[in-house]
Amino acid sequence: MTENSNWWEKAVIYQIYPRSFCDTTGNGVGDLQGITSKIPYLTQVLGVDAIWISPFYPSPMKDFGYDISDYADIDPLFGNLSDFDRLLSSAHKVGLKIIVDLVPNHTSDQHAWFLESRKSRENPKRDWYVWVDPKEDGSTPNNWLSVFGGSAWEWDPVTKQYYLHSFLKEQPDLNWRNPKVKDAVFNVVKFWLDRSVDGFRIDVAHYIMKDPELRDNPPNTSGEIAIHKPLGDYDTQIHLYDKGHPDIHQVYREFRSILDGYSIDQPRMSMGEIHIFDWDEWSLYYGKNLDEIHLPINFTLLGAEWTAGNIRKLVEEQESALQRGAWPNYVLGNHDDHRILTRYGVNQARIAAMLLLTLRGTPVLYYGDEIGMSDLEIPSDKVQDPAGIRQPGQGRDPNRTPMQWTDGHHAGFSPLGSEDPWLPLADDYKQINVDFQLNHPDSMLSFYQKMLKIRKSHSALQSGEYASVPNSPDGCYFYTRANTEENILIGLNFTDIVCPIDPSLVHSGKILFSTQSNRKSEFSENLILQPNEGVLILI
Repeated sequence: MTENSNWWEKAVIYQIYPRSFCDTTGNGVGDLQGITSKIPYLTQVLGVDAIWISPFYPSPMKDFGYDISDYADIDPLFGNLSDFDRLLSSAHKVGLKIIVDLVPNHTSDQHAWFLESRKSRENPKRDWYVWVDPKEDGSTPNNWLSVFGGSAWEWDPVTKQYYLHSFLKEQPDLNWRNPKVKDAVFNVVKFWLDRSVDGFRIDVAHYIMKDPELRDNPPNTSGEIAIHKPLGDYDTQIHLYDKGHPDIHQVYREFRSILDGYSIDQPRMSMGEIHIFDWDEWSLYYGKNLDEIHLPINFTLLGAEWTAGNIRKLVEEQESALQRGAWPNYVLGNHDDHRILTRYGVNQARIAAMLLLTLRGTPVLYYGDEIGMSDLEIPSDKVQDPAGIRQPGQGRDPNRTPMQWTDGHHAGFSPLGSEDPWLPLADDYKQINVDFQLNHPDSMLSFYQKMLKIRKSHSALQSGEYASVPNSPDGCYFYTRANTEENILIGLNFTDIVCPIDPSLVHSGKILFSTQSNRKSEFSENLILQPNEGVLILI
């Protein structure tokens, strides 16, 4: 194993939703060539270390790429395998890591495996998916529900059985109890590892193993939600049996062994989408011997009440849940959730960014948050997301709009003469764009640039220990990141009132950075945090 074996622990990961990042062909949809063209922005301007690219595989696009019809190719909408290889090579030349999406729970109903599976009950691939007879009265095998609304079971009139789909009916669930399925998906993993990808983000990683007895889920009488935002009927059940059966951990141990086998010369990693909010259960996905997923994604901050006390509580709960050697991680935005600026407002967006980039653990940024993009209300006739079409108000289009690069044609997302982007552009793109903000030192992009540069230049912020400050003032969250070389105090004011700091907490030091540009670097008197201010202090 090389010295760089844990590169992901110090890295800042940047998620790219490829449809919305940069369109070079003029069809209104972003592509792999567009990502390649923006590598200088990602590395030299912004300063991230790795990019996670959402699915780009061949797909009927019923769920915009998360319904895959071929795991080992590129959808022509995004380019081809040669384009991917050029992207990978260009990224690696400048030290940028590439993480790709792996979707092991389900395929498209147009995947060759499923087309075979549904032909007859005797087909050799029948057992590659979850097919079940109806009950005696013809009803569904159990009460399981789809995340996207309605029953998780779809009737097939030809073979007279139901098949399981945890999401859209066009996304049939694979049967991971069939060893041939496991081998087939692991061969996909090897295909991309052989092309030298640096890691995988595993979609709905905790769904792949269901209760073998297919028992009914119990009713949810507590009112708790299943993910971190309300999902309608889906939240009427406790999802005890339709995902996360304990034998899932053997699968991820085998998956990890494949990654480890490829990591001798080029360290590989995994991060898993795991919407579990019981810390003990969530932490199991690291593996009892840290031999499963490197980074089970921590979603707790996304739906959390945004107060200093609550955020501190959640951070300390994660720290307590981690076994020795496990590395934490945090996310505040992605393709499924409201943008940071929309959730917290313009005054707290910088506090959120400072928190994300200074806590112990690997941060994941979402494209566009670094320039302060916000959710866009999409007219009903422009809605694209199937979740939003099936369940109005649940759509994810508002936080997937095209990246705003310039104040020119289509905000620089598409070339001149191109088709309209696949989703509308926000009206604010004349100021909320990369070019404009690069020339304004107080802009959100300038803030992210400075914050990322400071993080990279101070080892305590990358790998130092975390400790909360017990006597933090009301409405503020103070903690330290420290190693043998330096001790940095982070102070975040979650309120819109001034916050005097007791001299016993800090009476002198050097302010490395503040969310307020007029803050002086040196102080030797009582420190007062301004409303919505965050500071980094070298003490």
